[in-house]
Amino acid sequence: MHPLNWAIVLAYVAYVLVDGVRRSKDTDTVEGYFLANKSLPWWAVGLSVMATQLSAVTMIGTTGQGATDGLRFVQFYFGLPIAMVILGVTLVPFLHGSKVYTAYEYLEGRFDAKTRSLTSFLFLMSRGMSCGTIIAAPAVVFSAVFGWDLTWSVALIGIPTVIYTMMGGVQAVTWADVKQMVLIVVALVSVVVVLLVKMPVSPDEALHIAGATGRLKTFDFSFNLTDTYTFWSGILGGTFLMLSYFGTDQSQVQRYLTARSVDEARSSLLMSAYWKIPLQALVLLVGVLVFVYYQFQQPPLLFNPDHEAEVVAQQGARYDALQERYSATFTLREDAARVAADSDGASAEAAMGTFLEREAEIQQIRGEALALAGEVTGESSRDVNYIIPRFVLSELPIGLSGLFIAGVMAAAMSSIASELNSLSTASVIDFYRRWYKPKASETHYLRVSKITTAFWGVFACFVATYAATLGSLIEVVNRFGSFFYGSILGVFLLAMIPGTGAAGAFFGLLAGMGCVAAVAFGAPEVSFLWHNVVGALTVVVVGMALSLGSLGGGSDDGAAEGAATGP
Repeated sequence: MHPLNWAIVLAYVAYVLVDGVRRSKDTDTVEGYFLANKSLPWWAVGLSVMATQLSAVTMIGTTGQGATDGLRFVQFYFGLPIAMVILGVTLVPFLHGSKVYTAYEYLEGRFDAKTRSLTSFLFLMSRGMSCGTIIAAPAVVFSAVFGWDLTWSVALIGIPTVIYTMMGGVQAVTWADVKQMVLIVVALVSVVVVLLVKMPVSPDEALHIAGATGRLKTFDFSFNLTDTYTFWSGILGGTFLMLSYFGTDQSQVQRYLTARSVDEARSSLLMSAYWKIPLQALVLLVGVLVFVYYQFQQPPLLFNPDHEAEVVAQQGARYDALQERYSATFTLREDAARVAADSDGASAEAAMGTFLEREAEIQQIRGEALALAGEVTGESSRDVNYIIPRFVLSELPIGLSGLFIAGVMAAAMSSIASELNSLSTASVIDFYRRWYKPKASETHYLRVSKITTAFWGVFACFVATYAATLGSLIEVVNRFGSFFYGSILGVFLLAMIPGTGAAGAFFGLLAGMGCVAAVAFGAPEVSFLWHNVVGALTVVVVGMALSLGSLGGGSDDGAAEGAATGP
């Protein structure tokens, strides 16, 4: 990469680190460190909420998903506006007014301590693994593209993030998120502009080519439990996922607990409701336009440079034969694409038919190359995660490629920082202070908070090396979350149902996790989005059944007690 690009990346990392440390002056109390003394404006909280979710996985994995599969992935977020409206009426005023540090503190007042601890533990596992996946996205790509050792790639992203999160707390995290969100959007828009300028066809013709290959297909109304990206999985499974993620996941709850009031907390979530889907569509559009660009500029047969090098070294003759077929077919496809773009009527339709035939042949050859790579390396190529990085480094102008890499790092750092901060909060408040040392000084708790932040940073780095082998990273991070989220949501739904008791909540939570595990391992073909529905409904049904029977015993008084429980 050109020195100017490196200068941009390093300058950005240094700026975020210095600014994060500078904001540590207002974090000398536990409330200031974890909740910023509830002083943050709604728009900053809203941008932080969006930045926490828009990670490097999105910048790398979702753009790659757009290039290979088109806009269908946006259906994943169709439940988001519904979830935000529901949360604005229910959990947001409930939790913001409860004077708690974590969402799980409320559960002890409503049910009991073991339900609180189990729910918080499940959160720690899900977020710890997801945080590792978020680190894996840029680290693995940097390792392959730049030839770095994976450990150094992880360190480049992880160390600065851990430092400013430890020093500055949630205030540093939030204001870093604001700057990072701006950088991410600027980088994405800049790439779209460059793509439209560099392509030899007009924007209308580019979209026509993308549409002919199915890349612009957004809605799929089929009801298929094995297909993740359909309208119904997005509306139903997606709503349950978003309700749990934004309503019960501490990494999100902690964002709106820092808002000045309930109304400002609601406004911060509504910002995501309005802007998340358009932003996600922009991310996918970058991938779609990269796909169209590569109709006229021959891309690598394998985008993963590490695997490409291994295949060439061990199976050079077979790979060369595939490369020759690939180049010849690409030339024919390019010619057909140009004719289809320049013609109209019957000739354009005939040329488009030829183009689609050649596109199918290209995909077949790439499939053979991916199979060869798997045969040589013994692992999945994960090619989808390398499409955008290879494009950025080989095709974007100097300076802009550095801006995009900085944007990837910004996305990674914002999500990692938010998650480390929330992991530390839950560890200290729900376990250390609750069970080990309930009475200690503010200084002591702050010191422990910084230590736990560092611990979770190390844990996430270990997970990153495993997550890197699991395929499309945008799916991996949501698969991790969906395994836990539905059951956690079910406990909070039980908390709002009069008459449910502690035993019902605890054993309902265990039953929910058991059912999700049974579906995940017993019927792996079922889309992970439906795990959220299975978990939530199981917890509610089992919890209500036990509460109505001999093991029940909850009452409306528990809810009132929970609402009054504070730190």
